[in-house]
Amino acid sequence: MEQKQTLIIVEDHQLFRDGLKSMLNKRADIQIVGEAEDGIEAVKLIRKLKPDMVLLDLSMPKMGGISVLKDVKRELPDTHILLLTIHESDQHVLEAFEAGADGYCIKDSSRQELMLAIDSVLQGKTYISPGISNQVMEGFLSSQKKLKKKSRWQSVTQREREVLKLVAEGCTNIEIGELLHISVKTVEKHRANLIGKLDLHNVAQLTAYAIQKGLVETPK
Repeated sequence: MEQKQTLIIVEDHQLFRDGLKSMLNKRADIQIVGEAEDGIEAVKLIRKLKPDMVLLDLSMPKMGGISVLKDVKRELPDTHILLLTIHESDQHVLEAFEAGADGYCIKDSSRQELMLAIDSVLQGKTYISPGISNQVMEGFLSSQKKLKKKSRWQSVTQREREVLKLVAEGCTNIEIGELLHISVKTVEKHRANLIGKLDLHNVAQLTAYAIQKGLVETPK
């Protein structure tokens, strides 16, 4: 019997996660070995189980998909990662591939397209949803990844983005320090850097900016 490919689903919406499990459980060649509903839980689970593939939502609580992607690829470069997301902008797509994504699939894709994306990535190919603009694909494939002038956002480090996300989610400095395993003093330094780089001076402004950049979802 051919060995099954192991897979972890990282998705914070249970309804969508259950839908993915229902589809994938019908495949004889894939075994779902775990699931996570926030970024920090995801990294711990992936490190422990070392799956062949991860289906990863880009917008995750506590630790965003790009941060998860970078952490996993740094430690487990052979683990295939397919991003499932609502974001179609040039910035999100290019950031994802620069961070090491193997595929990028839009959430409203058909079942057939999702299965094609999974098969392509498992075979070591790069997959990008047909709905993504030709400009993005050409820019990525030709390694011309700078479609715009360097912005304030591009000057923000990955750690600062993680802090910004948690600030926008309502975490205190102490909670942020515990989640990211850094001191409160370091959190304060990152917040000061964000204020200086982005010229945003209160939590409301930082939260609005985080929503604009897709780090957190718009409150319902």
